[in-house]
Amino acid sequence: MHQAPYGFRIVGSCSETRRLVDATAALSGYAECVEQAELTNEGYLSAFQFGDEFRRHLEMTGSTKGYKGPCWSPWLWWDIDRKDDIEAAARAARRLASFLVDRYRIDGDELLIFYSGSKGFHVGLPSSLWRPESAVTFNRQSRQFAEQAAERAGIEIDVGVYDKVRAFRAPNSRHPKTGRHKRRLSFDELLHLKVPAILDLATAPEPFDIPEPPSFNDEAVADWIEAAKCVERKATAHRERRTKSNGVATLNRVTLGFICDGATKGDRHRLLFSAAANLAEFGCPAALAHGLLTESALDSGLTPQEVRRQVECGLQSEHDTTRTENEVKP
Repeated sequence: MHQAPYGFRIVGSCSETRRLVDATAALSGYAECVEQAELTNEGYLSAFQFGDEFRRHLEMTGSTKGYKGPCWSPWLWWDIDRKDDIEAAARAARRLASFLVDRYRIDGDELLIFYSGSKGFHVGLPSSLWRPESAVTFNRQSRQFAEQAAERAGIEIDVGVYDKVRAFRAPNSRHPKTGRHKRRLSFDELLHLKVPAILDLATAPEPFDIPEPPSFNDEAVADWIEAAKCVERKATAHRERRTKSNGVATLNRVTLGFICDGATKGDRHRLLFSAAANLAEFGCPAALAHGLLTESALDSGLTPQEVRRQVECGLQSEHDTTRTENEVKP
């Protein structure tokens, strides 16, 4: 058994109970459209997998909230959403999938590609390409890896999915607003089907086979190492800032700039996240952080949902960084 076999499942909206599951079996059930998947309902699986520390946390607290331990995943996910512009989301997904196939020399159908059921696409890259271990920083390294790839591919992505206990819409599940299902697409379908044809496919669930994991790839290994080093540099810089200020938080210019002027399209997700993380260093209450950042974020073109997600993830990142420092520093 893998060191991180557990996940959680939600039947219904994200306000419903998180149920501990065997992550591999749960994903397979949704892929095979088994009756227990309840595909007429909204449904979610955890974006990451966990070990016994998570199992104990969920059993003791009844919630995933506050979990700061190790995680892992057999898939590294990209979430591509474009408000009111599914054509733009499709173009970005095509660029990303083509980039991944070329860079890591894999067959296109070794990716897991989905139309999300609403306004975007999900693309999954098998982590067997670099064989990572479960770690406290795994989700942060995954985000860094994904952002590096997105930048190289020239697209924007939603970074909220890299929250350690993020709920991720389950394959074949039904979106409550559109009535469409999260539908698996082949690489060829993504590249060549028109959006109306993709939406037509999503009117019903469809069983699919989960690809066999591809073999080791040197380029993927190098990119994962690069991401890990970047995460460590950020943690080191954070420690040094706190040391120089005798543990007293300082409001940086990026945060002030975002509050006053917002950000341009290519930087708005990153800078909003950074500003929220900086405010968290002060122990800033969530309500105040939202109050300080929301107006500028909305003026920058982000949706209310995107603003809430980025602020929450930024606030959480300060807690994760502190946990990381305590567990990995010499």
